[in-house]
Amino acid sequence: MLKEAADGFCMALADSAPGVSGGTVAFIMGFYDQFIGSINQLVFGNKEEKLKGLKYLLKLGIGWVIGMGLAVMILNAAFEQHIHFVSSLFIGFIVGALPVVCYDEAETIRPWKKGLAYLVLGILLVVGVTVLNTQVSTSSMDLSAFSPVLAIELFVIGMIAVSAMFLPGISGSTMLLIFGAYVPIMSSLRDLMQLNFDCLPALLMFVLGIVAGAASVVKLIQAGLSRYRTQMIYFILGMMIGSVYAVVMGPTTLDVPQAPLSLANFSFLACLIGVALVLGMQAAKMHEERHPAQVPAGNK
Repeated sequence: MLKEAADGFCMALADSAPGVSGGTVAFIMGFYDQFIGSINQLVFGNKEEKLKGLKYLLKLGIGWVIGMGLAVMILNAAFEQHIHFVSSLFIGFIVGALPVVCYDEAETIRPWKKGLAYLVLGILLVVGVTVLNTQVSTSSMDLSAFSPVLAIELFVIGMIAVSAMFLPGISGSTMLLIFGAYVPIMSSLRDLMQLNFDCLPALLMFVLGIVAGAASVVKLIQAGLSRYRTQMIYFILGMMIGSVYAVVMGPTTLDVPQAPLSLANFSFLACLIGVALVLGMQAAKMHEERHPAQVPAGNK
């Protein structure tokens, strides 16, 4: 229970930081396959599989809610005031994770000729999305003026955003910013908590898009990991490499834009802390694999 909640907590902290995806953290920390598999079980599995997937996702979700609540209430201001320190931390996190992932997937990545094109594709995808995010207009939509066109638009945006959240390297909030929907959706959620229901129909269409996107993308990801694992791992590694650029440009996407990460504002200390965190988690994971916890006979 505590491990899954801690995993969800770390995902939430990543989701709240500019340019970072919770999927990246899930992959780095080694529970990405279980995360995607549990969603697939919940949507497509039999009764027993649905229950198993739901239990895992609830544990993960508890940590995610706590982490996101903490980020919204306390850490957001810290992120904005010390964004370059935070960005440097995540750079270290990603750079330290790359050799760890390669070590864990050594047999999978050995046939490198199969995966090289997918590595490049992953890099280009994340860099392209980041460039688009920094160049497009952020003019927002009016969610209170509900119409069939707006409903279709929000449904599609919800599908794309949740798909991005599940892919390491791409932030779902980045996709919302690109479509000019981030501020309207966040504002509408705040209004809803204040019992203002003007935007409720629009938010429901967005949620339906999220559900449809989750149901479709997890099936594709899991099929890819099981049938074409070499290509998928290289694609994910490419997205992780590309996410370094996304983190570098992350400060420019804040409500009050700041300078991108550079040698002048880069924190080597934070970067080293990020690398140390990854190596520490890898050491803990390897220790757990070598010395698995014993389950009491009465609890089996």
